[in-house]
Amino acid sequence: MAARHPAPPAPIDPDLPGANIRIGYARCSTLGQELDSQLDALAGHGIPRDKIFSEKISTRVRVRPRFEEALLSAREVKAHAPHCRVIFTVYEMKRLGRDAAELTALADHLTAHGLILEMLAGPLPGIYDPTGPGKLLFAFFAAMAETERENIRESTLEGLDTAARKGKHGGRPPVITDDMLHTVLRRRAGGESVEQIQPDLFIPTGKRKGYNPSAASIYRALTEHAKREAYPEAVEQAHADFAASRTGAVPEPRPAAPDSASL
Repeated sequence: MAARHPAPPAPIDPDLPGANIRIGYARCSTLGQELDSQLDALAGHGIPRDKIFSEKISTRVRVRPRFEEALLSAREVKAHAPHCRVIFTVYEMKRLGRDAAELTALADHLTAHGLILEMLAGPLPGIYDPTGPGKLLFAFFAAMAETERENIRESTLEGLDTAARKGKHGGRPPVITDDMLHTVLRRRAGGESVEQIQPDLFIPTGKRKGYNPSAASIYRALTEHAKREAYPEAVEQAHADFAASRTGAVPEPRPAAPDSASL
């Protein structure tokens, strides 16, 4: 189900007491992903393009220059217009950090500087005031995001280990190949349902070669694809951990989350 975006706020004179001033931030993890949809959503919410900071960078990278610039801009605006509500706006929570500790540190940082967080989509859309009851909900969803990321890493590791034990280091040929998944994604974007697409797909290898994959297999492939898109760092970390376990090397630890003073 597509997320419902809040209606764009009406323009407000920043000189008026209580005016809302928004600073936007958009991020995607890899060069292959696009920022356009996030940028359009932020602009459609009434944020001028010159007030939207964006970058293509993994959450595994501790220093995110444009993120730091966005926070600095928000702090400077608040310092010069303390009577205004300065709102740090992102499309969804996962654009902010890699785990609950980092997200909680960000919440503390926003609180310390009198800033408000706003998310346009995800599990907690709307304005989040870190000084109010929303802080508990934010911490809960941050922990859920971290759990989901770890589940993806573990399931990927288990799949790699099972394939290796069977002598298939590249993994078992999937029922839904990359080409088939691409076809499903393209046709769904055109408005077709899985049930309409399924009869036109054929399994290329294995015991069921030439048969149509089940709708359930297609839905599972779509779910896994969505997870990989949401948490590419978890898949990357799983492959790194697996490679290290095969060579006897010690996996490189993931960077520790910075404390609120470093944000």
